[in-house]
Amino acid sequence: MRRLRICAMVLGWVALAAGIAAVGRGPLRLGAVAKAADTQSHSFDLNDLDTTCKPCQDFFQFVSGGWVKRNPIQPAYPSWGRFNELQNKNQEVLHQILEAAAKDRHAAPGSIEQKIGDFYGSCMDIKRVEKAGIKPLEPELQRIANLSSLGELQDETARLHGQGVAALFRFTSTQDDKNSTQVIGIAEQGGLGLPDRDYYTKQDDKSKDLRDKYVQHITQMLVLAGDAPGLAATEARTVMDIETKLAEASKTRVERRDPESNYHKMGPAELRALTPDFSWDTYFHNVGFPDIREVNVGQPEFFQALDKQLASVPLADWKVYLRWHVIHYSAAALSSPFVNENFNFFGKTLTGVTEMQPRWKRCVASTDRNLGEALGQKYVAQVFPPEAKARANQMVQNLIVALRADIQTLPWMSAPTRQQALAKLSAMSLKIGYPDKWRDYSAFQVTRGSYVENVQRGDGFEFRRNLAEIGKPVDRTEWDMSPPTVNAYFNPNMNEIVFPAGILQPPFFDASADDALNYGGIGAVIGHEMTHGFDDEGSQYDAQGDLRNWWTPEDMKNFKERAACVEKQFDSFQAADDLHENGKLELGESIADLGGLTLAHMAFDRTLEGKPGAAPAIDGFTPEQRFFLSFARIWGTTARPEYERMMVAVDPHPLPRFRANGALMNMPEFTAAFSCQAGDPMARPAAERCKIW
Repeated sequence: MRRLRICAMVLGWVALAAGIAAVGRGPLRLGAVAKAADTQSHSFDLNDLDTTCKPCQDFFQFVSGGWVKRNPIQPAYPSWGRFNELQNKNQEVLHQILEAAAKDRHAAPGSIEQKIGDFYGSCMDIKRVEKAGIKPLEPELQRIANLSSLGELQDETARLHGQGVAALFRFTSTQDDKNSTQVIGIAEQGGLGLPDRDYYTKQDDKSKDLRDKYVQHITQMLVLAGDAPGLAATEARTVMDIETKLAEASKTRVERRDPESNYHKMGPAELRALTPDFSWDTYFHNVGFPDIREVNVGQPEFFQALDKQLASVPLADWKVYLRWHVIHYSAAALSSPFVNENFNFFGKTLTGVTEMQPRWKRCVASTDRNLGEALGQKYVAQVFPPEAKARANQMVQNLIVALRADIQTLPWMSAPTRQQALAKLSAMSLKIGYPDKWRDYSAFQVTRGSYVENVQRGDGFEFRRNLAEIGKPVDRTEWDMSPPTVNAYFNPNMNEIVFPAGILQPPFFDASADDALNYGGIGAVIGHEMTHGFDDEGSQYDAQGDLRNWWTPEDMKNFKERAACVEKQFDSFQAADDLHENGKLELGESIADLGGLTLAHMAFDRTLEGKPGAAPAIDGFTPEQRFFLSFARIWGTTARPEYERMMVAVDPHPLPRFRANGALMNMPEFTAAFSCQAGDPMARPAAERCKIW
């Protein structure tokens, strides 16, 4: 099931977790994780530091300045950081697995080896892809050309959704926010080609220029598809006009962060009243699930506006719009003229990337996206032994102990709310490494033939798999990320924290490293995901994962006051030119960063208890300092200005340099560890420090 409200460590960014610390309150009993001091591995390269910058001036620069200088952004990437390093390492493993599978022409039909080998092989068959050109799309494009009525337009929309083309809107399955044991349908705003509705609505010069370039891109793609330049230019304006109206009817990303205002469960009669000109009964029949009876319409106003557009926009214009979205969706899987033009706009123009990634990397990523748990089985067998899973589990248990102790003594939380918070923590489930039950891909037909058709069948398989769950009890064994993913997430409906094997490696987790490095790295990640259960959005869900207010009014007031401090702090960070971070959009991640490092520091602190004498320094840094060094280094990242502008607009995570510094500015433990003085940029005045957990 595609759950739309998971709170991931990173989305667009290759980044992870930060936080704010508070003094530990109460006894913690923690299990051992890292090796004893006399057998520690340093696992920290001093060349990464920029010793010309003082820690209390800019800790991000101090910790990662040397690394950034030695690791410029690679031409094929919009940003380059620690996450990219680990992703590249994982890609090399996957590459070897897929090359071997592609060469095995005797794999049993329907086996994992056959599916991943043939999918990857079809992607790497450049001669076939180039020869095919746009021909694989011609049957669909002809269907669109032959549409003769609004009813046929709606039929085609359903057909395209079944191939992964998200025209007009998005439809899938999700847990019922107010009955998390059941799966219902969910309809959400969509239908845009640009990354976000703000790209269509902002009136600054840069936004206007980008829209002009988008129209030029559409024009060029339609010319490649066979249209005369003049006609293509007119059609591009038509697409832009339709998408602009859809964008104007859409909610902002900040508005969509409020789950209560995006919950509108409707039955058949309510759906018919919502969109008189769009038949949901027919849509459900066309996608193959006529018995769908309950749907959460996330943004009813959008669908009301869409319904009016369906009635008012000429059919000929809608045909142009659908044709564009078929080409746009498939561009990366077509021949090189389409791939290159697609990259020119969505790579170079939007993100500043100057060079396309090699084809093998693109094919590895595509195989992982379409067959992630099949490929993941091979991956974990190579890189994630049972001992690693056990050690990661022990760290999670230690962080749970820390959060429980923290909740029990929070001065601003009353007993009734505290009881509910502890119940939620006790009910929080844990997934580490890989699923206990692997996904069944038997219904996904994969051949060594057309790559674009394999992609269409992959998206169709996932679309139908999701819709088949509607009306059924939730399968709590499912994962929303593949095992090789360098990321982690919290799912509020499931009340679960999930850590794929891909992130449980250095620099985040190293079985040979000391406690300071592990708690500053993966410990902060773990704490981040746990805290998502209590951030501004996650706090609205109870222990069972239902959207329900379990806070007393006074406690919620106290929480919002503390959250407002975080929002204000991140609003003050200037990303580029006149562009500031969006504290409201980033609030959930910033709160999770704040709490994550707090909990990790509490847990790490307790590992030092009962040990005689002061723990020895390593490379001239105390364990306390190494904890903060480990935390900050995972954010070592540099990015292109174009990409940063896009991320500030669409990503709920702050830029990495602000995640590295922002939380630490609030931590008295950090300022003490590095002897920061009043007035230093990294030492906020006590009255301005943000503190929640």
